[in-house]
Amino acid sequence: MVKISHISIRRRLSATLLLITFFLCILSGRLLYVQIINSDSLRTLAFEQWTRDLPFTADRGDITDVNGIKLASSMTLYTMYCRPSDVKEAEEIAAFVSDALDIDKTLLYTRLTKKGVSEVRLCRRVTRAEMLEVEQRDFSGIYFTADSARYYDQGDFLTQLLGFTDADNKGQSGLELQYDRYLTGINGYSYTETDLIGRELEDGDTYYVAPQKGMNVRLTIDYYMQAAAEKAVKDACARYDAKSVSCVMLNADTGAVLAMAQAPSYDLNDIPRDDVNALMENSSLNAVTDMYEPGSTFKILTSAIGLETGATKNSYYCGGSCSVDGQRIRCWRSIGHGSQDFRHGVYNSCNCVFVDVALTAGKDTMYDYFDKFGLGQKTGIDFYGESAGMLIARDSVKNVDLARIGFGQAVAVTLLQLASAVASCINGGYLYRPYVVEEILSQEGELAYRGGSYVKNTTISASTSEKLKDILYGVVDEGSGKNAAVEGYKIGGKTGTAQKYADGAIAAGKYISSFVGFTEINGSNIVCLFLVDEPQGYVYYGSIVAAPYVGEIFSALFSQYDVPASGETAKAEVVMPDITDLSFSDAAALLKKSGLDYEYAGTGKVVYQLPAAGAKIEEGALVYFAMQE
Repeated sequence: MVKISHISIRRRLSATLLLITFFLCILSGRLLYVQIINSDSLRTLAFEQWTRDLPFTADRGDITDVNGIKLASSMTLYTMYCRPSDVKEAEEIAAFVSDALDIDKTLLYTRLTKKGVSEVRLCRRVTRAEMLEVEQRDFSGIYFTADSARYYDQGDFLTQLLGFTDADNKGQSGLELQYDRYLTGINGYSYTETDLIGRELEDGDTYYVAPQKGMNVRLTIDYYMQAAAEKAVKDACARYDAKSVSCVMLNADTGAVLAMAQAPSYDLNDIPRDDVNALMENSSLNAVTDMYEPGSTFKILTSAIGLETGATKNSYYCGGSCSVDGQRIRCWRSIGHGSQDFRHGVYNSCNCVFVDVALTAGKDTMYDYFDKFGLGQKTGIDFYGESAGMLIARDSVKNVDLARIGFGQAVAVTLLQLASAVASCINGGYLYRPYVVEEILSQEGELAYRGGSYVKNTTISASTSEKLKDILYGVVDEGSGKNAAVEGYKIGGKTGTAQKYADGAIAAGKYISSFVGFTEINGSNIVCLFLVDEPQGYVYYGSIVAAPYVGEIFSALFSQYDVPASGETAKAEVVMPDITDLSFSDAAALLKKSGLDYEYAGTGKVVYQLPAAGAKIEEGALVYFAMQE
């Protein structure tokens, strides 16, 4: 008989106990994982097995103007579901719903009779009236849930800046996309206890988790200024059959964007999704994304540089052109402006004057100030897709290039970029970063984001700013900007007319007509830049095409905000004479006799005039005529 030692027994017992302990540890670990670590996940799985959940889409936050007027809000639509196991009259339901909601009958019937599912979504975005029409039939197995859909309270208003959402209420463009994480709410749900095949239990409970609305975004946009700008761009686009018309308004003292209007456009409640190319083209915010050659509106910046650096002279002579590096540079007025001082050179928008200023200041000085004005740089606005504009590299600039830049050629800017630079010229020399969002607040009023003024740079001195403002007031009172004047109010500004280029050459008959104006409203300096891209017909000068609309915008705002007039006496009315078929000299003499100023194009006899003969206009108004051989 084999004798087993006590040591061997103890070893076997120890090994057995160790093995048992090991398995107990594994079991305990598994229980710990299941009951504690993974309990929430398992509880959720179990809850999903014995409940049916229906979503309730949360409202997006509102977007309002600076005064609290709603621009984008939420409306209630409905989603129709069915429980196939409870549907008793699938054919009848499919026929009725197909007629009522204009949905394919065969598709509806397929969904109504689908096997192996607890519920099926039949259609979305059902109106309340449509929902009530279906519910009146009391079909078995049919039910609705409330959804949130985006609604734009003003329709075709601030379209490109606001942007739009998709069918799932997610931002797709504009501010809706850029601030989607703030605007999007948290969806809610209802949970109903069901059996294994998804049928609702008679004694089961229903749990409801309320949706949470997204945050509200308050813009710097002023509804009344935007409304005036919207009317003006639509009127100008229709009158001149233009490719596009854009308008930007800034508070020059803060950088706040007050209006951004654009035409053609579309109603945000009726988005043309069936024409993707047109939708993309009309959804781009031209004032931020598109570059253009500014023409004579740029002369404000050249004037500011000349006055600040002493590069202006007491006297200039314009014979209709000047020569730089052997190249002839024409003034817009082929017969020239004769002798004039700097102030009247600005009034007349004389190219020769600004060629001289740019060359006198010199390349390095001009480019140093271009940097201060933010040219060739993004403004930093809180909106995506901004262009930086274009400047010829400093090292590559020749004298003839600098001469052309001086009067607004051979340089490209965005509307917002130029408006910001001009604002610095009239606010004492401060270049502000423009911004469109004032603040973002939760539904409880907690601040999540705040915009605000930020000075990027100083451009010119306060004294130079005052001198320039006085000259620009004179442009509207006496010079090429007369058509922007509003009786009894001080308005300053500058006209601009630039030819467009295609494939490196001048595109015949294609122009950009613009006017940048400024005035004071309730203690703030307001800048308004208005641009008409490719006006059709004989008329294309900014003084005729764009300036009157800035005057209309300011006039509407003076009335809206009860800005008192200075009490100046009204100008006398005159009747526009008939100058058709007259030579230039005869037409000019007749207009001068009538007390009218003029701009013209072409040579030969007059074939077109604006206004028409017999129209009553103010004495001293600027009129236009075109001639043809």
